[in-house]
Amino acid sequence: MERWIRTIDLLNRGIGHAFAWCVLVLTASTCLEVVMRYGLNSPTKWAFDMSYTLYGALFMMAGAYALSRGAHVRGDFLYRKWSQRTQAKVDLVLYLVFFFPAIFAMVFTGARYGPSSQ
Repeated sequence: MERWIRTIDLLNRGIGHAFAWCVLVLTASTCLEVVMRYGLNSPTKWAFDMSYTLYGALFMMAGAYALSRGAHVRGDFLYRKWSQRTQAKVDLVLYLVFFFPAIFAMVFTGARYGPSSQ
């Protein structure tokens, strides 16, 4: 079991580091769009979609990385007083109530919208 946990943590760290590069790509594409739109009066057709998609992917993947590092913002005035077991239970419940339904809704909506998009 310990080996599986280490493998998942290593994979999570690798994904977190890989998606950190999305910040640079997102910044570069946004800067390029600003220059093209306002400097050259020739906006691109792809920049908005690219930034929208990259930000969504970055948000979801960085969320997993932040969770593994304990970097999420939370109501710490109660949370820090609880035992690690209680903290883990609260994290599990909150992820089941908020995170997974949100992911399901985005995947479901995207699957319906995807075939009709151009």
